[in-house]
Amino acid sequence: MANIDDIIRNKETKKNRFIRIVERRVNNILNDLDSLSKCADKKNYEYNPEDVKQIFNEIEKKLREVKMVFQHSNNSKKQWKLIVQKRMDPK
Repeated sequence: MANIDDIIRNKETKKNRFIRIVERRVNNILNDLDSLSKCADKKNYEYNPEDVKQIFNEIEKKLREVKMVFQHSNNSKKQWKLIVQKRMDPK
C-alpha cells in the first residue's frame, strides 16, 4: 500500500517541489552561516584578517557560481569556443 506522502509527492507540481526543496536548502545554508559566525568569537578562536579573507572569498566564489547556474539554467548547451590570443611571429 502506498504511503500518503508518496502519493502527494507524485502529484506535486514542479513549482511546489522547488519551493519545498529550496526552502529547506536555503534554511540549511543560513543555519550553517549562523554556525560559522560563532567562529568569530575571539575568546574561543584565533584568526587573522587573511584567514577571514580566504573564508569569504571561497563563500563568495561559490555563491557567484550558484547564482550563474540559476541565471543560465535555460537547459541550452553552452557552446565552447577557443579563445586565440594574438601571437607575435618569431623572426
